[in-house]
Amino acid sequence: MIKTYNGSKLGVTSSHKKAMLRNLATELFLHEKIETTLPKAKELVSYSEKLLTKAKKADLNAIRAVSAEIHNKEVVKKVFDVLAPRYKERNGGYTQILKIGTRRGDSADVAIVKLVM
Repeated sequence: MIKTYNGSKLGVTSSHKKAMLRNLATELFLHEKIETTLPKAKELVSYSEKLLTKAKKADLNAIRAVSAEIHNKEVVKKVFDVLAPRYKERNGGYTQILKIGTRRGDSADVAIVKLVM
């Protein structure tokens, strides 16, 4: 039996990928819109939606789970005070990917990831 893995490796080690996704999610929650490459955007959507789904419960366990992933206290406060109540009635689909073309230097596909209002 062959094990199937979810997600892309993105050409980095697992610890680097985890740190990169944490940083991207922190910036996404802080600014509500970021620009990155398309593969990173696709991974970020999955990661950030899981965090927002946890945050919607707004209990102590959810606060600890989100705080373990997002290390910026102001961003964690924003997630629970602003973003989680905004998506209380929504079942997923908190983010949106908009493709904006290719980057001039290396022709990488670039996309904007933003939180849906």
